[in-house]
Amino acid sequence: MNFSRIQAIFIKDYKEFSRNYAVSIMVLLPLIMAFIYNKTGVNNLQAYFLPINLTFSSVTAFVQCCLIAEEKERNTLRSLMLSPATLLDILLGKSLLVLSISALTVLLSIFLVGYKPGNWLILGIALFLSIVFYTGLGTLGALFTKTILEASVVILPIILLFSFGPFVTVLAEKIPALQVAEWLPSTQIILLAASIEGSYTSFDVLIPIMTILIWAIITWLFTFFLYKRRMVD
Repeated sequence: MNFSRIQAIFIKDYKEFSRNYAVSIMVLLPLIMAFIYNKTGVNNLQAYFLPINLTFSSVTAFVQCCLIAEEKERNTLRSLMLSPATLLDILLGKSLLVLSISALTVLLSIFLVGYKPGNWLILGIALFLSIVFYTGLGTLGALFTKTILEASVVILPIILLFSFGPFVTVLAEKIPALQVAEWLPSTQIILLAASIEGSYTSFDVLIPIMTILIWAIITWLFTFFLYKRRMVD
């Protein structure tokens, strides 16, 4: 791991992010929603976590996907792949900016929506793992695309599925097939938040955290595999 290379990639991504207003403006979407929800007096977990889950999909996954797709469109990602930078240097450098922006946006969304978690440490672990998962999801989506336009189209179903997936669970009693939505990371983090509001057991906490962790591991394994395939194309 070369920290100077990671830092160089991070700074380059920051400059690209600050210049691309079509991408950077997405940061405002969950913040505006959180502010509106706060003013309307909504005080349930589903409403609290909609801006948070929207941050994961529309900021973490979307920004990551578009920044990497832009590199591919300009053919600069190929040069980066063939540079002395290792796989870990590149993926970590390409992810640090999004990780930082996502963490800040999530914290601001929690503040603006007026949510007060029952246990900050447990929720913080779940939020961090969620950011890692969505960063991997955005990277994976970008490796399947060639342009920013394609990346925007690919990421749209992800935004809809993971942001609004938890709302599908209310129909699970009538449509049993929809029970699969309970295992989405966006649903699991709400279940975790609900459990830490009162008395909870280790099992109540570990199941959601392990579920999100498994999602993250599987996503990044696919990302590593596809990245290596792209290196030899």
